[in-house]
Amino acid sequence: MRSNYTRASLVIALAISVAGSLTSKAQKVEWVSTTATAKWEVQKDSKISRDGVADATVFTEKPRQTIEGFGACFNELGWTSLSALSATDRSSIFKELFAPGVGANFTVFRMPIGANDFSRQWYSYNETAGDFEMKNFSIDNDKETLIPFIKSALKYNPELKLWASPWSPPQWMKYNKHYAGAAFPKNGVTAWRDLRFNFAGLDNGIQPNQVGKAGTNMFIQEPQYFEAYARYFSKFIQAYKNEGIKIAMVMPQNEFNSPQTFPSATWTAKGLSDFVSYLGPEMNKLGVDIFMGTVEKGNPALVDTVLTTEKSGGFIKGAGFQWDGKMAIGDIHSRYPELPLYQTEHECGNGLNDWAYAKYSWTLLQQYLNNGVKTYEYWNLSLPVGGKSTWGWYQNSLITVDEKAKTYTYNYEYYLMKHFSHYVKAGAKYLETSGLDKNIIAFRNPDKSVVVLVHNEAATDRKVNIKIGGFSVSATLKGDSFNTLLIKG
Repeated sequence: MRSNYTRASLVIALAISVAGSLTSKAQKVEWVSTTATAKWEVQKDSKISRDGVADATVFTEKPRQTIEGFGACFNELGWTSLSALSATDRSSIFKELFAPGVGANFTVFRMPIGANDFSRQWYSYNETAGDFEMKNFSIDNDKETLIPFIKSALKYNPELKLWASPWSPPQWMKYNKHYAGAAFPKNGVTAWRDLRFNFAGLDNGIQPNQVGKAGTNMFIQEPQYFEAYARYFSKFIQAYKNEGIKIAMVMPQNEFNSPQTFPSATWTAKGLSDFVSYLGPEMNKLGVDIFMGTVEKGNPALVDTVLTTEKSGGFIKGAGFQWDGKMAIGDIHSRYPELPLYQTEHECGNGLNDWAYAKYSWTLLQQYLNNGVKTYEYWNLSLPVGGKSTWGWYQNSLITVDEKAKTYTYNYEYYLMKHFSHYVKAGAKYLETSGLDKNIIAFRNPDKSVVVLVHNEAATDRKVNIKIGGFSVSATLKGDSFNTLLIKG
């Protein structure tokens, strides 16, 4: 599927706002487009009419899931990159990203519990072996990075919803006594699929007998460890609350099927179910939801086990999917239509931040939204030039910072996300559509405005005519571009 992103594409987002019903006559149209050479540029000459042959139809009478919002993840390397900029530039960025009505309007964000692959180094909140009471629990590390990062966002959007998950428990809680689950390859590999790496000189110290395996539990499956880890989560929620930061939801483990060279831990579905039976009561006391996840494999049975097991199922309020989890989400949505679903991590790219990957990203947004997700969350908010992680992976980001020049750039995927998040409001309904080879996405906002996004794979200009209720919207759109039309009545 990944090869699809090399095709030329065209995306149009039409936000139609009318004073009364969708049959009202529009009075004003605003149009913004983005191409590989011109970002967020004002255009003209769109038209609303009651006639014309429709290329596609938006069924406003067929609403589906409610959208909670769009966002990304707070990672340590995001904050350290932004810290290279002036205070004025940082303020400008946070206003653009989070202030309602200004730019991206981000409303839902993820954060790690302890270190992840875009942390400065490995750490957890308690590395004191045997401290089951969590007397040595501390978030002091986060006071240097994640906490000021999050507070900078909350300054512009105090209602920002936050959720969290660990990449690895404290090392002493794992059978292998190591934060990672895999050793770095010794064969000089620099790429896999479309990903890029530089592992030269890297060694996480893991030994052959410490390597993890998918389908096994790396976390120690004993009651005192489950109790202590549930207490660890509780301490985290309370410590952040004391900093003025509310965590609304947690997921028990990031990518629980994948042993990695960076912080990671594999679990069986049964192991997670057992842990959730301990975690659930602790989170209930604090008013924090638990979602199953994050699911990175296309195996719906992994979710079924936790949802249908009596001791854990009652605590699960939703599920989160990323990477190959997109192959399971449709099945889960069809069998659990009332279960809230999140897309939890945008596929990371390779650090090039190119136009081709932005077009591939459209297909990911399309697939997840069409399969019922309430949120869509990008991965790295900001990275230095090259986008290299502490553990040698090159990845994309919404913003690239040149730390030497102290300058920054909004990347193409930022503008793609903005075409959604600026116009699709929290509480919007995803709408059914037809036509244009199914390359169309639509929403109805709480104020009855409608947002329509269309992907045209042609590289040349194209006139489109889209039927919405009792009228049609037409425009001739630049080839290979993203567009937004705002129609006010």
